[in-house]
Formats: sequence, structure tokens, C-alpha cells
Amino acid sequence: MAIEIERKFLVKGNGWRNQAVGQVYRQGYMSTEDGITLRARVAGDKGYLTIKGPSFGNSRAEYEYEIPVEDAQEMLNSLCGSPLIEKVRYKVYHGEFIWEVDEFAGENQGLIVAEVELNDENQKVELPDWIGEEVSHDKRYSNSNLSKNPWKNWSKQFKIIN
Repeated sequence: MAIEIERKFLVKGNGWRNQAVGQVYRQGYMSTEDGITLRARVAGDKGYLTIKGPSFGNSRAEYEYEIPVEDAQEMLNSLCGSPLIEKVRYKVYHGEFIWEVDEFAGENQGLIVAEVELNDENQKVELPDWIGEEVSHDKRYSNSNLSKNPWKNWSKQFKIIN
């Protein structure tokens, strides 16, 4: 079984940008029932279909399959709910880790979140100085939730401005 173990953080400042290489992502959700998600994604010129299981701590089962980009586009346009998740995903190298920094656009414009994938739940991570509050266990920041409850609709009192 494929397991994804990751921690998620809000990003503060722009210190990450000088070494970042980004790619445009569009993704949507066909199902988000009982903690199980079925997602279509276009990343650059590639398409993907991803199934994720419920979270247990920072871990969850994840199965991702490359599919023809035309099929992924069609799924985004006809099978996925709206709004779609639009973002640029940047890869940032820090220490022994590759951080994925998502700068959201569209309905989630203004939100910037960083994720780091781990080998096990207890792995120690040296946090870069541009990392802010950890939001790993705050389901509001999951992409599937952001597709149902976009960041632009959150009350200012619940937003953490970078």
C-alpha cells in the first residue's frame, strides 16, 4: 500500500521564492466522502487520477496514476465540482527535504501553504525561517476542503495573514 506522510504549514514572507521552481496545477474532486477523496489533476502537461484514504495522524493511503492529459482536462471540466483548485506548486530544497509550496489562485488567491513529505510520522524536520504556523491537523487547509469552502470566503478572524 502507498502511504503519504506529510506535514503542512502556512508560509510567511518571501524567503522561499529565490530558489523556487514552479509549475501550474489545476485539480478538482469527484468525491470527498468519509475521508476518501477521488481527484483529477493537470500538472503542466501531465494528467493524474488520485485516490486518497482517510487520514490517521499525518498519514493516509494514496494511489496516484498518470492518465492522458486530455482525459484529466475532460474530468476537470465535466466531472469535478467547482471551484477547481488553481495554484502554482513550487519545489524548494531545504536541508534534506524538498518542500512543496502551493501559491493558490482563483477562489483561494492569497493563501500560501507548504508541505513536506516524511518517511515516518516521527521524522524530525528542520523548519526553514519562512515556515509559519503548522496546519497539518486543520482540515480547512486540505485542498479538497478548499474546493468546497474557498479561502476567500473565510471570515477575516479565521485567516492568518502572512
